[in-house]
Amino acid sequence: MMSATDTPVSTLTSFLPRKSMRDEIIEKLRGAIITGELRPDVVYSAPGLAEQFGVSATPVREAMIDLAKEGLVETVRNKGFRIREPSEQELDNLVEVRLLIEVPTVRKVADAGIDPQQLAELRTLALGIEKAATEHDFITYISIDTEFHCRLLSLAGNNELVETVRSLRSRSRLYGVRPLAERGELIHSAHEHVEILNLIEQGAAESAEQLIRRHIGHVRGIWAE
Repeated sequence: MMSATDTPVSTLTSFLPRKSMRDEIIEKLRGAIITGELRPDVVYSAPGLAEQFGVSATPVREAMIDLAKEGLVETVRNKGFRIREPSEQELDNLVEVRLLIEVPTVRKVADAGIDPQQLAELRTLALGIEKAATEHDFITYISIDTEFHCRLLSLAGNNELVETVRSLRSRSRLYGVRPLAERGELIHSAHEHVEILNLIEQGAAESAEQLIRRHIGHVRGIWAE
């Protein structure tokens, strides 16, 4: 069995808003789980993970308990935490629900238009996603990608919808991110965020709707192994 310290956890960049230490730890752990850097066949201890962050074990243990509530990990008594492995059917179901929620919401946002300041902030995030893809910084990629999608959806004015999508994304597994990057295809997927914003800015709601549908489909298409 691998040691938890054998798996490096990447650091986030300044593209995301400032968070508390606990929130940052949760974000990093969640990103490491989603991208597959923390694997289901490993039992991770809080002290081992804490060593990577340079913090005490307490906030890491608290973060893992929160992630257990999200269904991402399960506790292993007297040992630590194991990453929960979702079934292929569960992953397909998560994507199906995302499509049902996000596609019409993006269409609604595109029909209403975006304030220039909000558009500029989203473009900054979109460029951050491309930068992370170029640098193969997968945890940062997932973190900024989640922030982008949630901020875009928040413009529809429904916070419950946004939190539902955030939860659905957390429960997904994107193990294909690394091989996709190695094939040079991740940057193309990353650039779709800029294209979505361009279509919204142009008022091309139908085209934006079609693109977000394809973009979400990548999760179980070009991203799935």
